[in-house]
Order: sequence, then C-alpha cells, then structure tokens
Amino acid sequence: MGSNRRQFLQGSIALALGGLVAGAVSAQPGGQRLLIDGLGFPGSMSTEPDAPLEANEVESIALSALSATHLTVGEVGSMPPLQAFEKIVRDVTRWERQIDQHPQVLSQVRSGEDIERARQAGTSGLIYGLQDGVSFEDDLQRLDTLQHLGIRIIQPTYNRRNLLGDGCMEPDNAGLSKQGVEAIARMNHLNILVDLSHCGKQTAKDAIEHSSRSVSFTHTGCRALVDHPRHRDDEEIRAVAEGGGVTGIYVMPYLAKGRQPTADDVIRHLEHALNVAGEDHVAVGTDGVLTPVELTDEYRQRFAEQIKKRAEAGIAAPYETESGYLFASDLNTPDRFVTLAQLLSDRGLPGRVVDKIMGENWLRLFSESWRPA
Repeated sequence: MGSNRRQFLQGSIALALGGLVAGAVSAQPGGQRLLIDGLGFPGSMSTEPDAPLEANEVESIALSALSATHLTVGEVGSMPPLQAFEKIVRDVTRWERQIDQHPQVLSQVRSGEDIERARQAGTSGLIYGLQDGVSFEDDLQRLDTLQHLGIRIIQPTYNRRNLLGDGCMEPDNAGLSKQGVEAIARMNHLNILVDLSHCGKQTAKDAIEHSSRSVSFTHTGCRALVDHPRHRDDEEIRAVAEGGGVTGIYVMPYLAKGRQPTADDVIRHLEHALNVAGEDHVAVGTDGVLTPVELTDEYRQRFAEQIKKRAEAGIAAPYETESGYLFASDLNTPDRFVTLAQLLSDRGLPGRVVDKIMGENWLRLFSESWRPA
C-alpha cells in the first residue's frame, strides 16, 4: 500500500469510529460505550510476530470500538526461562512502538484510569499479559521487572507443567508447587492480576485459596456444557466469583466440540456462566484476532500447519481440529462486541447486564487488581 493511501487512512480513522459506532451501541457520558476484550489480539492471523501493523489491521482496531484489550506478550511453554523473558521484552517493545506510530487508535494501559481515558478518547488501550510463567519460574524477582515493563495480568501455567504448577493438560493434576505459591503472593504484592485460564483444576483451586486478591479466568468456557480440559466447572466459576473475580467466555471451537463456533455457542456459555456466577462476574475474552479472517486456501493451509505444530509441541488440547477455526462465523467482523451486545439485548438481557458483560466487570476487576491492596 502506498504512503499516501496509508496516511489518508490513518488520518480518517478517528472519524470512522464515531460514524460507524454511534448508532450501533448506547453511548456513555464522555465517550463511547465501554467495551473490553478479556483476551484478544490486534492484527490478523497472517501478521508476522515482529512486523508492524498493516493499514487494514489499524482500520480494524478503529472499527472495533474496543476501549481496551488484554494482549498476550511472550511465548507459551516453548522456551527456557531467560529466552522467554527476553521474548517478552521484545514483544512489549514492539507494541510500544505500535502505540507511538498509531496514537489515533492505540494507547497504553497501566491502570483502570487509563482504560477510562482510552474510552473517552476513542482509542483501544493495550493491557500486557503473560499466558505462561516460565519466564520467571526459576527467579521470582523477574516479576518486579515485568511489572515495571507494564505486565498487568499473568497466568502461572499454560497447558503443560512448569516449575510453578500443572497446566490443564497434565493428567497428574498436581497443583501449585511451593514456588508457585510464592509466585501468587508476589503477584498479589505487585498488583498483578492472577489469570487461571489454562491452569489445571488443582492448580486453579490452590491459587484461589492462596491468593489474597481476586483472580480470574480471562478466557474459557463452561465445562457443564462441554466437557473439555480448557473449560471450568461450576464450582470453579462460582469460587472465582465469590472472591470478586470474573470469568471471561472465549470464542473458540472448544465451545462447540471442535467445529467452528457461532454467536449462539458464545451466548449459551455466557448465559450459563451468568446463572452460576451472577451478573457482576461474567464477561468476554475472545482469545481471537481482531481483523476478520478470510477463509482462503492459504489461510486453511496455514491453520492446519499451526494445529499440527501445536500437537507436535505437546501444547494442543482436545477438539483442536483443522476445521475448528478460531472465530465465530457470524462474529467475524471488527465490531463483533457491538454485534454481540445487540444479540444479548435481543435475548432480553437488561441493559445494565449487557454493559457489565461487555466491559464494566473487567474494568472493575482490573481497577481493583492494579491498585495497592
């Protein structure tokens, strides 16, 4: 794309936000409706790890109307600790550069107030998080550095075991280690939200018991509806809610036993979580890319290769199939939160409940978690 076209697009994005979103969602005083993705990825499936955002990816951010997105930096279980730590630093640097280059659509988040400022300004705030604790598993002092780098959400484990505890794919289900218990305490002290989305059942139970602060499942599904190791059962969802935390429902093929999910699948899990946890403790964490996916032959081939690599690395989960694409067929647009909010309203959910699910519950939890206890 030529530089003139790119400059024109970047200069007009702010106008696109107001015109396309204003009629679709109810506005709040001082800016657009609060919409927060509990885990999402600006960019597309074809985005190279260290590449700058393409013009269409920047446009998708603008059209999304998201006030904030929890964004994973670093790797998951595939690097030695120091290499994993260095990868986090590189990723944070890359996204800080993107914020500097696209201030009309992106902003930095370090506090709940930053999210509110992003909403009022019409930008999408980036919340840095880790989906694995390998980068500090052998040296908990690295957590201090990670917090200063802007990391605000951390999962102790991914699908497999590390020195902190067992992931959800470990058959032994051994729970947190002594180092893991100390890591939870240090994250509490550093005002980092503990995310248990990929943790094993006993690891999650231990973390809930040992954490002095609210914890979360930022991206998961309901095991009562689909029995899957990545899903949480009613006892876990209820325990997180009783501690003040939030469960985010994702948009993954696990919701539909390996087929491509639909909005109905997402809503079914949201409604079950609401019945278990209550309206103050349920939200959305898509675990998906923001730019719409085009089902081309190239995409299908690349997706199949990724599924194969995950299986070979031992980090895949059941129902990861070559046809279980990581987006809902009827939510494959940048403004999927706007669409989902309307669908929930159409099903009769009160406006206050829809607003909580779409962002208010995340804002409350994030604001509390990132302030000193």
